[in-house]
Amino acid sequence: MAVSARECARRLQTLSSQERSKILLDIADALEAKEEEILAENEADVAAAQQAGYENSLISRLAMKPGKISSLANSVRVLANMDEPVGRILKRTELADGIILEKTSSPLGVLLIIFESRPDALVQIASLAVRSGNGLLLKGGKEAKRSNAILHKVITSSIPPTVGERLIGLVTSREEIPELLKLDDVIDLVIPRGSNKLVSQIKAATKIPVLGHADGICHVFIDKSADLDMAKRIVLDAKTDYPAACNAMETLLVHEDLVQTGGLNDLILELQEKGVSLFGGPKASSVLSIPEANSFHHEYGALACTVEIVEDVNTAIEHIHRHGSAHTDSIITEDKEVAELFLRQVDSAAVLHNASTRFSDGFRFGLGAEVGISTSRIHARGPVGVEGLLTTRWLARGSGQVVDGDKEIVYTHRDLNLEA
Repeated sequence: MAVSARECARRLQTLSSQERSKILLDIADALEAKEEEILAENEADVAAAQQAGYENSLISRLAMKPGKISSLANSVRVLANMDEPVGRILKRTELADGIILEKTSSPLGVLLIIFESRPDALVQIASLAVRSGNGLLLKGGKEAKRSNAILHKVITSSIPPTVGERLIGLVTSREEIPELLKLDDVIDLVIPRGSNKLVSQIKAATKIPVLGHADGICHVFIDKSADLDMAKRIVLDAKTDYPAACNAMETLLVHEDLVQTGGLNDLILELQEKGVSLFGGPKASSVLSIPEANSFHHEYGALACTVEIVEDVNTAIEHIHRHGSAHTDSIITEDKEVAELFLRQVDSAAVLHNASTRFSDGFRFGLGAEVGISTSRIHARGPVGVEGLLTTRWLARGSGQVVDGDKEIVYTHRDLNLEA
């Protein structure tokens, strides 16, 4: 499967930009045409998961809600209409008279994506692979078996025979994963999307580079100068818009001055009214009379969060660095200096000012779609779209030059116009 995906990817790379875009537009149309079939299979998966007693957060990620297929089709069309990402000239240099070097964007090769529960991830990842010229192997969770099978069938039926539908392979057995993780000669990147346990297991079991994040412990810090109405809106959105998402708020940090002014109590009441269970750090649990959290490093993935009171922005930054997961963190403040300090110093993949952590998403960032969110510091960081699935190659065009101990050649190393 891995070798076939690489061969099909090489054929995909020979197509023009318009031809690759056409495949994506066909995929979008096919998704909408087969919506009823897809939703019927998804409903069967959800019913089986409920029967098996899976957690509500998993069932929530598994269910394809009304309008999901059309929003997925639209995100595929956004990718189809974006500028060509492959073969872009990033740098052009005259090495010496008559020899020109170009640094160009290039597909990584074959990607292995292992994901849990969310069948919509399959569509996003497959369309990103087509746009970026990569081959793909997908392994979804057994709880989404029917949804993944129908989505895979719909997508691969839109790939022309000149490329081959084995461009995107669907791995169905869990037993095959250890074998796949050994194939460092044909698989170029592994992207696990799922629990901390899944990501950690995969990192420990392969030599292939792994891109992803284990935890989404996202913080919102309300500074003393925050507009409290704005703070309420942002905090409620960050926690309740989609509690199972990796960019949902898990810890609320509040400046100690807001305890005195009563601003914190209003916010706490509002969260509780929305059904959010609250757990406190040592300070917040005594001030607010809420149960103490077992750990600050905890991802609830549900209508629950940790609250702690901090002295100032510096203490908030220290807390985030000590207990966070370098995913997404936000500050709510009207003080521009404090905001800039937070934006510069918080070492996370995405840092926001006066905006919900829920914005940290490939589609919302304008990437069209994402294969996941990376907290790695190497290669790609934050929401990973097409650019994160590309690497670079060097193309040189000479006119008979030889090195010969650098005796005859005069290096100019002159930067040239990219369009030349």
